[in-house]
Formats: sequence, C-alpha cells, structure tokens
Amino acid sequence: MPGPLDGVKVVDLTTVVVGPICTRTLADQGAEVIKVEAPGGDILRYLAAGSRTPAMSGKFINFNRNKRSIVLNIKEPEGLAALKRLIASADVFVSNVRPAALARAGLDHEALRPLNPRLIHCGIVAFGTDGRYANRPAYDPIIQSLSGVAGTFERAIGEPRFVPMVMTDHITGLVAAQSIGFALYRREKTGTGESIEVPMFETMASFVTSEHLGAKTFDPPEGPSGDDRLLSPDYRPLPTKDGYLTIRPNDNRQAFAFFDAIGRPELKEDPRFRTALSRTENAAAFFTVQVEALAQKTTAEWLEIFAKADVPAGPYNSIDDLLDDPHLNDVGFWGFEDHPTEGRIRRTRVPVTFRGGMRQAMRPAPQLGAQTREILAEAGYGAEEIAAMLESGAAQEKEA
Repeated sequence: MPGPLDGVKVVDLTTVVVGPICTRTLADQGAEVIKVEAPGGDILRYLAAGSRTPAMSGKFINFNRNKRSIVLNIKEPEGLAALKRLIASADVFVSNVRPAALARAGLDHEALRPLNPRLIHCGIVAFGTDGRYANRPAYDPIIQSLSGVAGTFERAIGEPRFVPMVMTDHITGLVAAQSIGFALYRREKTGTGESIEVPMFETMASFVTSEHLGAKTFDPPEGPSGDDRLLSPDYRPLPTKDGYLTIRPNDNRQAFAFFDAIGRPELKEDPRFRTALSRTENAAAFFTVQVEALAQKTTAEWLEIFAKADVPAGPYNSIDDLLDDPHLNDVGFWGFEDHPTEGRIRRTRVPVTFRGGMRQAMRPAPQLGAQTREILAEAGYGAEEIAAMLESGAAQEKEA
C-alpha cells in the first residue's frame, strides 16, 4: 500500500534545512514533492564537506530524498509563470522566502488563492509578520541565541553555547509538516485551502519556555525560571571507570532501586531524596550521589546492575557509534542504496511506521534540475516551449 500522503502534490520553494526537513517529512510519507530551485540551486548543496560530485553534499542528500528538482529563474516572467502553473495544480505550496519578497513576486496567499482556492500555503519565516522583527533574515544560530536555547547553557555551564546541530531548523520544519497535515485534514472536511505561518523564533520560544518557565508560570512568580535538574552542570552522560553512562531514576521506585543498586540504601530515608519533589529541590545533591557512584564501576558492570534493578540507564554513543548500534541494526534503521550519480550511499530509514502502508518507491536526492524537462511536460508545456525556456534561461536542467 502507498504512504498516507500518496496523491498529495507539494511545490517546495525552500532552501537550506528548515524547509527541506518539512518537505522531506511529507515526501517520506508519500507526497509528490517538486523542489523548485533557483539557478545555482539550494545553497545546502555546497554547505558541507565530503561530497563526491559538485552540488551534492551529504547534507543535501539526507534532507532532499524522495523529491524531484526543477530549476526555474522566477526573476524571469516565463520562470515565474511556470512556477505559478505548478502551484495551480498543487495541494501544498511551502516556502521559506521572506514574506515581503514573496509578496513582490505575487506568491503570497492572497495572490495565489484565486489561482487555487484549495491550496495549503505554508510560509516558514524567521519571525511572525505581526512583530517588529518581521522580514529580518535569520538562521538557526540566531534563533538559538534569541529564543533562550543558548541561554540554557549559560545557566548550566556558565557560558552561552549553541546546540551543535541546527536544532531550531529541525523542530520548526517538523512543526510546519505537522501543521500542513492538520490543514489537509481540515480541507477534506471544508473543501477550502489555508494559509499557515510557521515562525522559527516563536516556535522555539514556546519550546524553551514550556520546559523552563517553571515558577514564573504563575503571576506573580512563585520563584525563578528554569528546571534545576536540566540546568545542572551534571545533567550529562556521567563518567564510569571506563567510559560514560546516562541514568534517569525519576519516580520513587526507580530512585530507591538506584540507591539499593549502588549500595546506599540509607539514602531512601534521607529527607533530601525521599520524594520526587525533594529530589527535584535537591537536584545538585542527587547528581553528586550519581557522579560518585558511577565512577566506581565500568559501564558494562553498571548496565548489568541497573538492568536487574529496572533502573532506566543507557550507554553513551558517539556519532560514529550510532552506525553500529545494535538496536538500530535490529530495526533496519540503516540502509544502503546505489545513487545514480553519487554511487553507494548510506541512508536512514523513515523512523515512523504506518501499518496501513508506507511509501514504497524511494527516490534518491536529485541532481540540480534533474527533472526540469519532465516536470514542465507534466505541467502542460510542449517540447518547443520547454526548449525555448531552457534557451532563454527561464528554466535550466542538469548539465550533461
């Protein structure tokens, strides 16, 4: 059976990570995603080391599977007209172009609604259009800095830091894909399209404050913001005799089993650790107990002990360790494919499963403009019209 979004056509005018994560999520679930690229292509094609051929970085390959690529110069009237023709027959149009630029091109929701009243128009933006930051450019680290993500590190380790991955792009892209799914569901009931705005700053501010607003949830505040457990400098994989281990004894059963497992049963009667609330209020002391205990044995020894005690624990994996993680291998997380231009590549399985059916025909990430001719032909352009657009530069295809 096909994936749950089989038959949904998506026109994707996004670049870098936040938009491509959104549209990859839709594509992985069966949507037909047409990636519209400017001449030169998505900059992510070039923003990572280790590519085998020009314009096909590993990051681009990972974020753009299951899509087709068409190159249109929408600064040219013929290129813009071709894009609008694609949108006219689409279910979803996704962009991460700044709203002012989108409106100048006539690609905002109000301009496109007469063309396609059933269209789901999703604009991923840095900042909500009603605020003073609207139309400012921003990338992931700027949003991490503004939204408090970097500030959580200052509270924890004394200096602001970025999460070493484009986390805000990933989270916002997934929220955008989720929102598109909601809109498609409502369209099935109402028959009408929708305009969605997904702002990175507000999305991440919600993400951070949901976790760390804490006692400032109340008005007036009942105390400071922040979850002291998560902001502890010892909220990390903890050293063992030969490596690292992460444990998380949360409820009383787990905490008391942990105290027994480390040979400190008397701590069950310690008023600092007797309840979940007291352990939270004394998070630093609770972490100190964990740090001191784990240093006494090897990782393997502790994993065996905690497994018998049913204390939540897990080993530490480096990025490279993930490639050989036994559970990931059990579930078939890693796969290999022969890319038509890049040769043998490793890919990840779609982590979500639908018993009612998943996408079967997997597409490799496309070369720049690899499907320009076929997409234009599907949109109703004749061979002579396509040749003229390629000649004028309104459209481009991959180099032979």
